[in-house]
Parts: sequence; structure tokens; C-alpha cells
Amino acid sequence: MAKLKLIANPTFKFIVGIPVAGGEPAPVEMIFKHRTKTELDEFIKTRADKTDAESFTDMVVGWDLEDTFSAASVDTLLENYAGAGLATFRVYIDQLIQAKLKN
Repeated sequence: MAKLKLIANPTFKFIVGIPVAGGEPAPVEMIFKHRTKTELDEFIKTRADKTDAESFTDMVVGWDLEDTFSAASVDTLLENYAGAGLATFRVYIDQLIQAKLKN
């Protein structure tokens, strides 16, 4: 039986389906930053004041792509796949909320 740790791991991994025009979403494993409820509330409140890239790197700390995770690579992803930011945000919020509902 798994035991609950009161302090969650600082990161978690999950697959995000990145929308691809004319095709199926491409599954990309992202490494996300964990947030407490208070931190998540603050993240959501301040997200409107940030660029898509700033918001993305506020959630994601790495990925399983051939391209190195960097500011330039994030910009390239968001520029070439317009739905990538929203898809990632939805998965991130869902995973944090689901984790909180299960705990």
C-alpha cells in the first residue's frame, strides 16, 4: 500500500497531446513543477500578466523531446504549434487538481 507523503515531490511527469494541424495530437512527456494550493492560486491569478512562453516555463521544467528544453526551444514550440500552450496548461491544472482531489 502506497503511503501519502505530506510534502509532494517537486516535479511530476505527464503526457501532453500537442495539437498538430491536420493530424492527431503528438504525445510529449512533460516534466511539470508541482505547486501547493496557495502557489497554484497565485500562478492562475498572475498568468494573464505573462507571455505564453513565461507561463509555459512557469509550469514545465523539462520535456522528452530531441530538442533541448530552453527558452528558444519553448518559443519555437509555441510559435509552430499554436495550441501547445493551452493544451499544456489544461493538463497541468487537471493533474494538480486531480492530485488534490485524490489526496
